[in-house]
Amino acid sequence: MLIYAVKDYEELSRKAANIIAAQVILKPTTVLGLATGSTPVGAYQNLAEACTKGDLDFSQVSSANLDEYKGLSGDHDQSYRYFMNTNLFDHINIRKECTHVPNGLAEDAEAECARYDAVIESLGGVDLQLLGIGGNGYIGFNEPNDIFKKGTHCVTLTQETREANARFFETLDDVPTHAFTMGVGNIMAAKKVLLLASGAGKAQALYDSLFGPIDPKVPASILQLHPDVIIVADEAALTLIREKGLL
Repeated sequence: MLIYAVKDYEELSRKAANIIAAQVILKPTTVLGLATGSTPVGAYQNLAEACTKGDLDFSQVSSANLDEYKGLSGDHDQSYRYFMNTNLFDHINIRKECTHVPNGLAEDAEAECARYDAVIESLGGVDLQLLGIGGNGYIGFNEPNDIFKKGTHCVTLTQETREANARFFETLDDVPTHAFTMGVGNIMAAKKVLLLASGAGKAQALYDSLFGPIDPKVPASILQLHPDVIIVADEAALTLIREKGLL
């Protein structure tokens, strides 16, 4: 596990973009596992800028997103397909048919999960998986649980997660109650994992995930078992780790 300590969100975004860019340059046909939420937005902006300048080519890249809200269409402005289009895909030369997001409108949840696992397998697996981390240690929408779920599955979102995402919706009642998400097994199968953490609100989750016991109640703690994990975290997110003399 490699930890990059950066000053602030701006530096975090540049560092994350550089790591992703290096992956694409070294392997033009790379498969990126992508995340949504506020944390990766800055990195996506940096990648888009590099592509616009002609410094980065996504024309052979494929992607698979971590998750999607159940019940939202891809053109809903709070869907993760919409998020990816507006924050990254519309600004780089990736082929849209090579970008994959779970189908939020799938009526048969079990069949959709199986389909998405098959999509990831057909791509040859993920080369670099980008992750954020939730305040309770969730990755993707893998919420604290009694077990680690391996494959793509439909999850009931916790009240904490729905409240954290309510700022993107008109009211809390508008936040979906379920989502499709890659499982911990999908994430752990990625060849490389890049985890981003920004802000004091992530300090406890980051400490518990990296230095606490491996426990499905802290889903990101499973990353301690991955052979190639890069952490990029700003000073606020690293507060607790530094206080305990672990960095």
